[in-house]
Amino acid sequence: MKTPYKNIYTVLRLNRFIVLTVVIGAVITCVASILVVLKLHKDTVNSAFVVNTDGAVIPLKLVSQQENLQVETMAHLELFHTYFYHIDALNYEKHLEKALWLGNSSVDALYRQKKADGVYNRILQYSLVQKVISIDSKIDIKQEPYRFQTKTVFEINRGSATDLYELTTTGNLIHVNRNFPKNTHGFLITNFFENKLQKLENYENREE
Repeated sequence: MKTPYKNIYTVLRLNRFIVLTVVIGAVITCVASILVVLKLHKDTVNSAFVVNTDGAVIPLKLVSQQENLQVETMAHLELFHTYFYHIDALNYEKHLEKALWLGNSSVDALYRQKKADGVYNRILQYSLVQKVISIDSKIDIKQEPYRFQTKTVFEINRGSATDLYELTTTGNLIHVNRNFPKNTHGFLITNFFENKLQKLENYENREE
């Protein structure tokens, strides 16, 4: 006897097929979405900052950090040596405070030694002006920690006389978390050491 209704088992099989298809499709969509989000997050974390032409860090720009490693390490070294050695009676406290954020205990130990030796007291007493003229750094970025050597030319103005010096410093750079605005490049100077200080009689590139 024929009936207008389909067999109940046929209907159940069709429903099960539809449910399984929807579930499998939903799982595939979720997995694909997670993979896309993870890839996007990784790309964003690794390229969340940009360095402009003068070495300043601008956050939230999607560029590759690796491409800017050379620029950022150089900018970090220039910033530190400027703060640490470009000082006078008015700015030395503020400059040294900023410099100490860019290095570890080796920088702090050197600062304390200079303070104990009366370097900063003489700057105050005699109103000395120590002005950085140039900073030239060489750094090996093949492997962290990155070894560097920096030659800083600076002059000391004693009012009636001005003497010119070249200081060679060495150390390492390691990655740390960025700290805006105290450590914008995300590096820390370690094993910092003043190797050689010499007085210069002539300096062809000296700014007039």
